[in-house]
Amino acid sequence: MLVIFAMNVTHLFCSACDKKFEPNKLYNLCTDCGMPLMVEYDLEKVGESLTKESLQNAGSTLWRYAEVLPVENRQNCVSLGEGWTPLHHAKTLGEKYEIPNLFIKDEGMNPTQSFKARGMTMAVSMAKELGVEKVAVPSAGNAAGALSAYAALAGMEAHIFVPNDTPKACIIECKALGANVRLVDGLITDCGAIVAKRKEKEGWFDVSTLKEPYRIEGKKTMGYELAEQLDWELPDVIFYPTGGGTGLIGMWKAFDEMEKMGWIGSHRPRMISVQSSGCSPIVDAFHQDLTHGANIENPHTVASGLRVPKAIGDFIMLDILRKSNGTAVSVSDKRLVEDSEEIGANEGIFAAPEGGALLAALKKLLETGEVKRDEKIVLFNTGSGIKYLEAFED
Repeated sequence: MLVIFAMNVTHLFCSACDKKFEPNKLYNLCTDCGMPLMVEYDLEKVGESLTKESLQNAGSTLWRYAEVLPVENRQNCVSLGEGWTPLHHAKTLGEKYEIPNLFIKDEGMNPTQSFKARGMTMAVSMAKELGVEKVAVPSAGNAAGALSAYAALAGMEAHIFVPNDTPKACIIECKALGANVRLVDGLITDCGAIVAKRKEKEGWFDVSTLKEPYRIEGKKTMGYELAEQLDWELPDVIFYPTGGGTGLIGMWKAFDEMEKMGWIGSHRPRMISVQSSGCSPIVDAFHQDLTHGANIENPHTVASGLRVPKAIGDFIMLDILRKSNGTAVSVSDKRLVEDSEEIGANEGIFAAPEGGALLAALKKLLETGEVKRDEKIVLFNTGSGIKYLEAFED
C-alpha cells in the first residue's frame, strides 16, 4: 500500500537570486546563479495537521516533523532512527562557570555518531524518491560515514572522497558500510572538485553540503527539536561549530517557519559561529565586514569538520550572524581539545573537538562580556569524540 505524507512543498527557490523551481525534481544548484536552493512549504496547510499538540504523540525521530519535510511517499524514508537527540542541562559546568542555564544538545547520539545523519537521511530519502541509484560526496569524515550508512540502507552506490588525513575511524566506517572510498591528497575543496568533474560521466548525484536542497531540511530539525525541548522558548544564545554551516542555516530556517505557524514569537537567539584559528574564514569575514568567507591559506585543524576553507553558503551564514546580533569566534586546537575533555570530565559527554571548541568560545565571550552568565545558552556538540581518537592522543 502506498502511504503518502501531506505534501506541503510549494516550490524551491534560490537563496541568492530568488529564482523559483518546481518541486519533486532532482536539483543541485540554481541554474541561473549557481547558488544553493531552499525548499518552501505551504505553512498554512501544514498547520492543519501538524500542531504542538499533535507532536505529543509523535515518534521520537526527526520524522515527527514530516509535514515540514520534503519526502512525499513514506516508503521512501531511509531512516536509522535519527534525531530527537538529548538536550542535556550541563549543571556541573554551569556551576563551575556560574551559568545556571547552560545546555548541550548532543548530536553525537545520532546514528553514525554525528549530526550529519540528519542531513543524509533526508538527502538519500529524496534521492530514492527521485530515482537516484548512485550518490557521491566530498567530506571531512562524518558526512562520508552518514552517506555510506544511508546509501547502504537504500541500496545505492556510495562514492566517498575524503582527504588522506581524515580521522581513521571515519575511513574504516565508510568501508565497513560498503562505500567506495577514495583518499585525496588535499582538502575537502579538492575532493569536491573531483566529484564535480566526474559526476556527470559516472552518473553520480552530488550530495555535497548545500549543493543539493535537502540536507538542510534534515538539519533544520535541530531548530524544531530545540524549541520543543525548551517548551517553545528559544534560548538567548546558540554556539555552533561552523564548517559548511548547513546546521546553522537550517536552524534559522526552522525558526522562521515556526514563527509563521504561530509556534514561537519573533525572538531569535544570538547565533555564534565557532571555528578553529587554523581555519576561520567565517570569523575573519565577519570581523572584516565581508559578505563572503575570507580566503584561508594552508588551513589546518584537528577538528576536521571545521577544516572547510570555502563554504558555498558563507554569505547566508554571515547574514544570519548579523541579523541575530551574533558574532564569530575562533579558538586554538589546543583549547578545543582541552575543552572537549573538560566537557567529558564534567558532563559525561565525549564531545568531538568541534564540540570542545564551543566551550572554549563560550569562555572567551564570558570574559569580554558579550555573553552574560544569566542567559540561557545552548552548545551544539555536533558529533562524538570516538570518531577523532587521534586528536586526543598525547
